[in-house]
Amino acid sequence: MNLPEMNTLLSVPTGPLQIPTQAAIPTELGEFAIRLSLVIPTYKESENVREIVQQLTQLLNAAIPNEYELIIVDDDSPDLTWKVAAELMPEFPQLRVMRRQEERGLSTAVIRGWQVARGEVLGVIDADLQHPPESLLQLLAEIERGADLAVGSRHIEGGGVSDWSVIRRFLSRGAQVLGLIILPGVIGRVSDPMSGYFMVRREAIAGKILDPIGYKILIEVLGRGQIRWVAEVGYVFQERLEGESKVTGKQYIEYLQHLVKLRLARWPIMRFLRFGIVGFSGVFVDMGVFYLFYTVLGFPLTRSAIFSAEVAIINNFLWNDIWTFGDISSHQKGMGKRFKRFLKFNLICLSGLILNVLLVNLLFNVFGMNAYLAKVIAIAIVTFWNFWLNLKLSWRVTEVK
Repeated sequence: MNLPEMNTLLSVPTGPLQIPTQAAIPTELGEFAIRLSLVIPTYKESENVREIVQQLTQLLNAAIPNEYELIIVDDDSPDLTWKVAAELMPEFPQLRVMRRQEERGLSTAVIRGWQVARGEVLGVIDADLQHPPESLLQLLAEIERGADLAVGSRHIEGGGVSDWSVIRRFLSRGAQVLGLIILPGVIGRVSDPMSGYFMVRREAIAGKILDPIGYKILIEVLGRGQIRWVAEVGYVFQERLEGESKVTGKQYIEYLQHLVKLRLARWPIMRFLRFGIVGFSGVFVDMGVFYLFYTVLGFPLTRSAIFSAEVAIINNFLWNDIWTFGDISSHQKGMGKRFKRFLKFNLICLSGLILNVLLVNLLFNVFGMNAYLAKVIAIAIVTFWNFWLNLKLSWRVTEVK
């Protein structure tokens, strides 16, 4: 290489995909923060890179001069997009360029760009001119009004697509509906979860370990960031003028994988496992107490069964209060609050018992299922039922102060 790019290109961050806080930015990147860092991920965009940099520079120089930076992150394009971009740096002093040779993928490219960014606001825009640059100022205005995340949307007033085929429209909407089914609490917060055109406050995602799959970085930000206020700005998605489209069937598969991954990450798996272990211990307590009262002491069958079940419930409640939900109950101190949690736990367990009996009868008598298989399925469903209701009612996170 005979260019000075070996000295001027940004070093590629390594390690976890974690955005530093403003205070953690290395001093060699700049002694003061700027307002906006806009990452432009590229792959084989040599024909578009000058035009997008020129348009963005003209726009931002007029609006926020000397308070922004453009960061091109190129995945070692065979058409040498990174080299073309590096040659533009003397002409555009706000431009910085990163060449990735070990990693691939739009989402990780954006995050690596954000990791070296100096801005208080982090943004992303495509290099192919399909995202209209003029919408940037509207997105920035929403952030300055107080939004944590400002998203360019094709599905609200002022938005649209220029010339998409019926099939592509169907696939885009279908992906959105699928997201609403798998991850409603995340996907339902925006009208265009597939958007790759947005800005986010650094503080909303700083310190979070990000782990995206594929191209849809927005759902990762929504799923893992502390996003309280979301604003949307309508824009019309333009057709590509130069270069080739990157849309493939693989992207939709990766989108589905990403949804499932986020769904599992948001499910409290370890807490559920502890709940299951406690419940399993309760079976032995129940059987032991039942044996003592019915066989050893000679109590009537029904009375022994009721008493042993209640002792098992007390056992389960105490262990769950100390271990499964201990991080929550430690902030809800006092015998009064503990007794309130115990009463709720009892009622939920009773409702679970009723549900268990109903499910066994339904599966056995109506669907003709084997009685033991029906019992196993009922236990599995009721375990989820008991855990979720207890999480939401008995140990309510909203009560933590």
